[in-house]
Amino acid sequence: MSSEISRRRVLRGMMGGTAVSVGLPFLDCFLNTNGTALANGTAFPVGYVSWFQGLGFAPGFWEPKTLGSGFEFGHHLRALTPLRDKINIFSGMKVYLDGHAAGAHTIGPACVMQGGIADPTLPSIDQIIADTIGTRTRFRSLEVSCEGSQESFSRRSATAINPAEPSPLALYARIFGPDFKDPNAADFTPDPQVMARASVLSMVQDQRAPFIKTLGTSDKARLEEYFTSLRELEKRLALDLQKPAPLAACTIPNKLDEQANPGLVIDDALVNHKLHAQLLAHAFACGQTQVASVNFGGSGSNLRRPGAQQTFHMYTHEEQIDQALGYQVNVEWFSNKVAESLLAFAKTFEGIREGDGNLLDRVVVMYSTDGGFARTHSTENIPLMTIGKANGRLKTGIHVSAKGDTSSRFGLTVMQALGVPIGTWGTESNRTSKTLTDVIA
Repeated sequence: MSSEISRRRVLRGMMGGTAVSVGLPFLDCFLNTNGTALANGTAFPVGYVSWFQGLGFAPGFWEPKTLGSGFEFGHHLRALTPLRDKINIFSGMKVYLDGHAAGAHTIGPACVMQGGIADPTLPSIDQIIADTIGTRTRFRSLEVSCEGSQESFSRRSATAINPAEPSPLALYARIFGPDFKDPNAADFTPDPQVMARASVLSMVQDQRAPFIKTLGTSDKARLEEYFTSLRELEKRLALDLQKPAPLAACTIPNKLDEQANPGLVIDDALVNHKLHAQLLAHAFACGQTQVASVNFGGSGSNLRRPGAQQTFHMYTHEEQIDQALGYQVNVEWFSNKVAESLLAFAKTFEGIREGDGNLLDRVVVMYSTDGGFARTHSTENIPLMTIGKANGRLKTGIHVSAKGDTSSRFGLTVMQALGVPIGTWGTESNRTSKTLTDVIA
């Protein structure tokens, strides 16, 4: 069967007079008899996700107290416990300023994502990785934002920034809608009315049924599971396309002098994040991309609770530390939401089965933030994590302390694990050729 059905096979149809295609996940018929590699003997492709969140976590409350395996998460990261064996924690690393201005909320991302702060033309780590693993997919990389903006930490240079897509609906159209010649165009505008008339799965129905008949029992079950998941996602997104029912009590208020960005309400950001996670997981599973960048809360996050005036950022600077607890209570609330969201993102990837494993097994999710202690804009002890095994190239479930070392060691380690042919990375004092060997398999 593997000689008749190619991994590159897609189901094609028409939507509004335009061709659409739906990629297929890794079915057993694409794999070797052990389900550990593709049928031709090549390994599953590795994948990479940058997951960025502004403001980090309070020092002393995220770091495990023990090194190596078997660690317990610090207070603010306890939500991640279910995936401990797939997570690596890196503590103690810093950004060397080398006489440059501290640059609140900008220096951390520049160094962690670009290896240094002296040369603004440096590409970000996701784009360096995409040069190695993203050249044979439809999308070289995908960038999303969860808080309503196009802020992105993905760039080819200082002036060639890849804008993040804030709308899950637009991301859906971009991945599963018409085949655009320039899929990375920043001015992409989907046609919601076309999507409202018919779903992508409906458009490929004629090919879908006979194709399923050619599959074995386990592949049929897996494909139906995949299609059901995609259909549920379509239904959820379709709600945003429908005209709401009239409400007699509804009136149009006077125009406001200032309008808040609805994406900054954390409940909205959480919904967007969940949908983005599902879409990206499907994109990876279907070979549409192997590189993505997620901006959860933005640099210097201004996420806020519904109805609240103070933001996460304001709390980090203005809220008093509870003397009994030792931390800022409202800041902890936001930190817990961040940890829960990171767990949910990783679990979404883990939930897609591939052979005898799952999507997370071949992906590295790299968590980074903009500093070590938001209250003082410190660049010391920046929280850093990886989730996923990169096809077994990373050992996981390990806490590594590299106190005083540049954060560039972290980025260099991730790049080498993903096969990037690079031996040295970073600028000035942040330049390094030392990887974190504790986690290299």
